[in-house]
Amino acid sequence: MTMEWIGTGLFALAVLHTFSTKFFDHLSHVKPAHAGIFHLLGEVEVVFGFWAMVLFGVYVGMQGKPAALHYVEGLNFTEPLFVFAIMVVAASRAVLQMSRRLVAFNASLLPLPQAMAYFLVTLSLVPLLGSFITEPAAMTLAALILRDGFYAQPISQRLKYATLGVLFVNISIGGVLTPYAAPPVLMVAGTWGWDIGFMMSHFGWRAAIAVLFNAALLTFLFRHELRALAPVAEDQSEPRVPGLLVFWHLALLAGVVLFAHDPPVFLGLLLLFLAIAEAYPQHQNKLLLREALLVAFFLAGLVVLGGLQRWWLQPLLTQMSPDQVYFGATALTAITDNAALTYLGSLVEGLSEEFKYALVAGAVTGGGLTVIANAPNPAGFSILRTRFDEESISPIGLLLAALAPTVVAIVCFWFLP
Repeated sequence: MTMEWIGTGLFALAVLHTFSTKFFDHLSHVKPAHAGIFHLLGEVEVVFGFWAMVLFGVYVGMQGKPAALHYVEGLNFTEPLFVFAIMVVAASRAVLQMSRRLVAFNASLLPLPQAMAYFLVTLSLVPLLGSFITEPAAMTLAALILRDGFYAQPISQRLKYATLGVLFVNISIGGVLTPYAAPPVLMVAGTWGWDIGFMMSHFGWRAAIAVLFNAALLTFLFRHELRALAPVAEDQSEPRVPGLLVFWHLALLAGVVLFAHDPPVFLGLLLLFLAIAEAYPQHQNKLLLREALLVAFFLAGLVVLGGLQRWWLQPLLTQMSPDQVYFGATALTAITDNAALTYLGSLVEGLSEEFKYALVAGAVTGGGLTVIANAPNPAGFSILRTRFDEESISPIGLLLAALAPTVVAIVCFWFLP
């Protein structure tokens, strides 16, 4: 029990650290003599990996190397590895060009100014596509489109944070149309027998309403600012990728998604992708290897620290009514990965169908409140943060920006008949 208490204490310090990263980033600018260490402490992607290494060191010191290795080797690191692979492949020039064309085509069908229509489609269609290409891939694509099309223009901080909040919430709830794309759904779908029909009828239509409403409301509230922006155009200096190469990139992306639970396969496909990218550098953007590695490090640290939280999370969840479970899961998701919550629920036998729905619905509802709430969030955070002041995103700012779209999700998932 000693290690559980220590693990929980370090987990609490890591959560506190995530809310302090903007402070350390600020120190890196005002105290240049120690800018390196302050900048490192201000990297939100480093936080959980750093504290996980502290936990491992404590584990070795207190219980010895064999016990520490036994604990770490018993954990499942498939999700961090998958997010790393999908981020790199989904950010290729071929996939991005196809995604932008899809967004531009759908935007052209709307009777709105081009920038407004493009913005609306990016925050609605792309998150819903996450149900088929997985949430991490959808987050990567949406964040890159927003970064290059909107955040690169002189938009207000209010719009930047409001967009980030809607993006994170919509990605979290937009992946529940299928049983394999959202990490918290993936953790329980096989155990509880949830297929695509079940997801569509219980979760999918609610998610679609919430995603579309959030995107439309944000577009309406900032319509004057969006209308003043330059139209989002394809970069003419970037040559189009040949059709055959596009096919291979999309095929590799589909393969990574199809074998999302099999690290030897999807990592092999990632290596093949890297070989193709190396062979045709003229048709490739700079790969997101650094960003993807940092996100994987973050998620791996969350796995290591989260593995010692079962002792208090599971009893807490099982003592709640369905109403308490839904709102409790929504709140708990803000301080722990939502997939960890649903995984713990899948270990409990004899749960009612209402309890199961409440747990998963609450986990995805709260998935946009913080950077640690949902596995794809660090990917979007890493891609977009360079467009914020001092290249840092305030966790409090994100939390406040995500509250309104989270309330919309609550209405759709818990109060609609």
